[in-house]
Amino acid sequence: MHADTEIKFRDSAAKALLDPQLRANFRRAMDGLIFKRKAQFPNPRDLEDLRDLSTAIRSRSLLNLPALLEQFETQATKNGIQVHWAETCDQANELILGILRSKGAKTLVKGKSMVSEEMHLNAFLEEHGIEALESDLGEYIIQLDGETPSHIIMPAIHKNKNQIARQFSQKIKDAKYTEDVDELTAMARKVLRQKFLDADAGLSGVNFAVAETGTLCLVENEGNGRMSTHVPPIHIAVMGLEKVVATLEDVAPLYAILTRSATGQAVSTYFNLITAPRGAGEKDGPQEMHLVILDNGRSRIYADPQLQATLRCIRCGACMNHCPVYTRVGGHAYEAVYPGPIGKILTPQTEGVGVRHDLIHGSSLCGACGEVCPVKIPIPEILVRLRREATHEDVGSQVNGKGTGRTATEDWAWRLWALANKRPALYRVITWFATRFGNALPAGAPLIKDWTRTRTKPVPARRSLSERVRAKGVPHV
Repeated sequence: MHADTEIKFRDSAAKALLDPQLRANFRRAMDGLIFKRKAQFPNPRDLEDLRDLSTAIRSRSLLNLPALLEQFETQATKNGIQVHWAETCDQANELILGILRSKGAKTLVKGKSMVSEEMHLNAFLEEHGIEALESDLGEYIIQLDGETPSHIIMPAIHKNKNQIARQFSQKIKDAKYTEDVDELTAMARKVLRQKFLDADAGLSGVNFAVAETGTLCLVENEGNGRMSTHVPPIHIAVMGLEKVVATLEDVAPLYAILTRSATGQAVSTYFNLITAPRGAGEKDGPQEMHLVILDNGRSRIYADPQLQATLRCIRCGACMNHCPVYTRVGGHAYEAVYPGPIGKILTPQTEGVGVRHDLIHGSSLCGACGEVCPVKIPIPEILVRLRREATHEDVGSQVNGKGTGRTATEDWAWRLWALANKRPALYRVITWFATRFGNALPAGAPLIKDWTRTRTKPVPARRSLSERVRAKGVPHV
């Protein structure tokens, strides 16, 4: 399985590199996002102070995570939110299906939620006769084409307006071809507004969950999140268990650095604080609220002191925008829910480092992701750790799939290396053959083909160092 997924990633990345339109779309978008983020932080000292504060808040939240989750559940339940726990994506899907079926719901309108992508919720509900419609414009665009998000903040970033114009004219009934952005947005709005009114239930993600008050915080720019959570009679929220923070005071710095890091905005257009379903005498809001808290491997990550930093992520996407690999191959090349640097450390930990051995090696380790991360996740260091875990079975390690990335060929190669370096006579024999006949080895030979696929074949020197020293009359020690 390791070999299959590695080849698949390599092939999909190579295909992306040969697509000039895709590369142009990403280059233009990434340059714009980098510039906007930089403009929001003109003073480097202010940026570092905000990063330090945000990192401290997320680290403190994780340090007290079990207690904060219990406190949050207690407060949310008091507020009238029904809290459900799911260890796996399958359990989460079944919980949501049960809620919808108990109310006779046939249609679900969704605000943006990466956790629902992690669950593959849309496909699951469709298999059970329930329509799930994405209402975020980017998510709606890729849903029309049957695609997955290529970015966690801007899911349709791999498309330009010309491509979207053709898509809308073909996929939306009675839509005319236009490349005017406002007209394209109006087409989507016309479809979605009616869906909001007709939907039996709405679903959203959660940016922050406040233990102090039992409040769900939702950051958005389009208003679709507010429509999905307030118009339908039932609101279902889904979140990973790491999203909880202690107090409302903790939210302000995280919100400030999230919007600036994600889209270069001082504030987002909408910031929703949802604490309870509709109360007596209130004119809007859902009549019933549910929250599904998903584990899906997060508790295993939490148990490791170093890897726990992965859970600090606030899903801003800044690491992707600055990654030299992601910006050239795009999100779909990763064939994972979370692409880019954060996906390279999160996906292997949830799916297994052996199964997704390809992702942890799809990095130049340049460090750009760690330098821009608003909560200072040491992504390069974690990548190095996971590379080791993929081929070793360290005692006490809880990493999913540890040691399953090893191959028999690699094992034998290192055994031969160790044997040769322990026996001087054998080492001299091997180096003699390597210097005389190593250059005759073809680039496609099984022993070196993985290396020479992307690199020049090594050319051994015609004489070893020991031979050259002896030829000059230096005594051999």
